[in-house]
Amino acid sequence: MQLEAPQRSRGLAVAVKPERRPSRIDRLGLWFSKSSMIDGLWIGTTESKPYPALRRVEEALQLIKRHDTLNYSRISRNLNRIWVHLLPSAQAHYDRSLNACALDERYVLNETMTPERIASTIVHEATHARLDGWGIIYEESSRYRIEAACLRRELSFLKKLPDTGLMQEEIVRTLEWCESDETYLTDASFRSRECQGQIDTLRYLNAPDWLIQFAMWLIRRRRSRVSAP
Repeated sequence: MQLEAPQRSRGLAVAVKPERRPSRIDRLGLWFSKSSMIDGLWIGTTESKPYPALRRVEEALQLIKRHDTLNYSRISRNLNRIWVHLLPSAQAHYDRSLNACALDERYVLNETMTPERIASTIVHEATHARLDGWGIIYEESSRYRIEAACLRRELSFLKKLPDTGLMQEEIVRTLEWCESDETYLTDASFRSRECQGQIDTLRYLNAPDWLIQFAMWLIRRRRSRVSAP
C-alpha cells in the first residue's frame, strides 16, 4: 500500500533546536504569555482571551494523569514547560532551548481537536525530552529511531484510553511510512518545510502581500546561498 506523507505533526516536521539558550524572541514570548502551573509544570499560551488553548492543554494533562500515571510523572519530570504559540513548521516539537513541549496554536485550536490527541502529542514530545536527557542527540542518522520510540510511546498511552482505535491506526501507519521514506527526516526536508511554514504563518496572521512577497524573496535567496558550491 502506498502510504501518504504524515501531516505536520508530533516532532516529525522540525528537528530539535540545537541551541541550549532560548532566543530573545522566545524569552519575550514567555514573558507575555498567559500561564498557569500544574504540578510544577509551567503551561502557557500567547493567544488572546479567553485562552481556549490553555484550557485544552490543561484538560489533556488531566486526562494523562487519570489514565497513565507513569507517563504523567515522566512529563512533569522531563519537561519544564508546555507552551502554545505559533510554530512555522510543525504542529508540535520538543524545544531543547526551553526544555518545552511546544504546540502550534492552530493545531490546538482546530475545531476537530480532542483532548486525547493533545495528550498523545504531549506524551510524544515528553519522550523527546527524556531521550535528549539521556544524551541521545536528534541527528539525521538517528531520527527515524528516535521518532519511532516516541510514536510507540504514544501508541502505548492511547491503548489505555477508550475509543482511540483510529488514532492508534494512524500512528501505526506513520511508523510504517517513516520506515519506508528516506527523505522526510533529512536536514534539507526540514529546511524546506520550515520555509513554507513561515509563509503559511504570515498568511495566518493576515500579513500584507508585500511582506509575504519579501519573505519569499528572502527564502529564495537563502536557498540559493545554501545550494551554491
